[in-house]
Amino acid sequence: MLRTIFSSVVVVWLMIGCAQRPAQTYDIVIYGGTSAGIVAAVQAARLGRSVVLIEPSNHLGGLTTGGLGATDIGNKEAIGGLAREFYTRIRQHYAQDKNWTRQTFDEYRSRHPSAVDGQTMWTFEPHVASKVFDQMLREANVPVVLGERLDRQRGVRLVDARGYWEGNGRSGVRHRVISGRQIGSIAMESGQRFLGRMFIDATYEGDLMAAAGVRYHVGRESNQTYGETLNGVQTGSAVHHQFVRKVDPYRVAGDASSGLLPGVWADGPGTEGEGDRRIQAYNFRMCTTDVPENRRPWDRPEAYDPLRYELLLRNFEAGDHRVPWHPVWMPNRKTDTNNNFAISTDNIGMNYDYPEGDYATRQRIIREHEIYQKGLMWTLANHPRVPPQIREEFQRLGLARDEFVETDNWPPQLYVREARRMISDYVMTEQNCLGDRTAPEPVGLAAYTMDSHNTQRYVDAAGHARNEGDVQVGGFPPYPIAYRSIVPRPDQCVNLLVPVCLSASHIAYGSIRMEPVFMVLAQSAATAAAHALEESCAVQSIDYSRLRARLLTDGQRLEWVDEHAVRLAGVVVDDARAKLSGRWVPSRSVPRYVGGGYRHNNNEGSPQVIARFEAMLPKPGRYEVRLAYTPSANRATNVPVTILHRNGSTTVTLNQQRPPQIDGITAAVGSYDFDADHPAVVVVSTEGADGYVVIDAVQFLPVADP
Repeated sequence: MLRTIFSSVVVVWLMIGCAQRPAQTYDIVIYGGTSAGIVAAVQAARLGRSVVLIEPSNHLGGLTTGGLGATDIGNKEAIGGLAREFYTRIRQHYAQDKNWTRQTFDEYRSRHPSAVDGQTMWTFEPHVASKVFDQMLREANVPVVLGERLDRQRGVRLVDARGYWEGNGRSGVRHRVISGRQIGSIAMESGQRFLGRMFIDATYEGDLMAAAGVRYHVGRESNQTYGETLNGVQTGSAVHHQFVRKVDPYRVAGDASSGLLPGVWADGPGTEGEGDRRIQAYNFRMCTTDVPENRRPWDRPEAYDPLRYELLLRNFEAGDHRVPWHPVWMPNRKTDTNNNFAISTDNIGMNYDYPEGDYATRQRIIREHEIYQKGLMWTLANHPRVPPQIREEFQRLGLARDEFVETDNWPPQLYVREARRMISDYVMTEQNCLGDRTAPEPVGLAAYTMDSHNTQRYVDAAGHARNEGDVQVGGFPPYPIAYRSIVPRPDQCVNLLVPVCLSASHIAYGSIRMEPVFMVLAQSAATAAAHALEESCAVQSIDYSRLRARLLTDGQRLEWVDEHAVRLAGVVVDDARAKLSGRWVPSRSVPRYVGGGYRHNNNEGSPQVIARFEAMLPKPGRYEVRLAYTPSANRATNVPVTILHRNGSTTVTLNQQRPPQIDGITAAVGSYDFDADHPAVVVVSTEGADGYVVIDAVQFLPVADP
């Protein structure tokens, strides 16, 4: 049944099996009623295009209305357009005193100042997000179809068309059809068919994209695929959400022949850096409360399996007494609750078949995740082997009775963190996140840490349980996402845009996959679709300069200007262009840096960790060489810097605890003669360093003749 909060949305038909209507041709057909799908539909309608929004379930808004109220973005100033309008409307809702029923606005803001700014608000109750989306859809007069699932086997009709569509949308005129492989119509399992001139896949799974024959990837690529360091198997990086005690993984403790406990995989972890089919874990983002009259106690599910939680109980008994969840407070004494520590709400390793699974397989996986998480909550609140202080924490909070009423207070949307990812002409990678490569023709910015949740739980060489796959590397500024990353290759489909399952490597997707970014990309996708219609061309061939102008007019943010960044004269090589060996961690913690930030390393003497800066100088001669770095008390006092010049090499040491003597930005390391027919080289190493080594930039300034 349709949720009552969406009663004012223009709903065409609700459930599979309803009487079919004659197929209508829309300018833009959007499959997937996620936050991205809603924004794309609203944008298309505002551009004067006929549009329909189709959602296979009865839930609109995806994760944004499904419990993820603690908006993940990293830098909120990177978000513009309709996404920012959504968060502005959230702020306007909570500006009204009547909407504060469990606390006051001032009480909430004083405890959570980062959630609110002058015009926007980034934390909210699920039903409020639904209300805002409902308003936006109603105002745009978008027709919404619920409960219609794509026939993934036979439902996508592909054509190689030449000629004209008879326009029966808002324009009422004939439209020239572009040539090339394209979607002509899509059919649902009910038999209902939707004809369209442009299509947008806004699902978390990429079902329309896959059914259209567009190339995609599932799982983790190897590091070699795109020249990355954080992809594939990552046992070395998996230090967060990890076991901190020795926990036996066998059904009978100490007896390997008894078999492994549920959730522990026998074959693992694999070869470091190699790709596999594993994907990061899913969970449900629960909305809980500590208000007694609105708090629901945790129910023990009928299919409760005590053995499923034996590893959890052993972890407590081994001495890990951390509270294994992460509730973030929303307005009115509610939470958005996420995974935390070694064993929590993430159902690690139980989702591998989800991306490619048929509907029955997916429903089975969703149900298994629900049973696991409900059983976990009941165990944490009631089991006598759980430490008393932890039981008290889980008894203090329970599901909010006034949220998700139609689904018995349980979130209606599984957190599908990753499924299919398109492979287009431009794949976003780790290098884009770190600023080593800049995406051309941007259609939005991403700003979050490269964040992959764990992908597997295995037995280590010592016979103990371990998690693998968690990667958290950040510290970089917002970065652009390429238009070519949201459109397929032109030989595969010329009238489809994919703003959610976009073209990105596993680890880059871990940074991009945030709800506000999906909304941003969806608005850009809808605008691009409208431009393709106006220009009668493939989505790959639109005039980007014209698209860019429209996106900026609509408030999208396409470039990032860092107020803490400084410019240097002469020839400058930023750390983003250095050739790096070993692990250099990007950061912006200390202000006043060159480019988008700097990098640091604390390997304390490892000779393999170096940064090589190379510059082709405009003419031969003598140049002063300066090194930019950010000083701090934890820096090394003896950083070795080697300059390769015409007369050989010279090594000097820098004390990076001291502020650089030139404007507080750079330190001079000498003047040297260089040729112009091969690079001038400066190498910074961590060998023998007694603290953090920082690299920001190398500057070459010509020395005037005496």
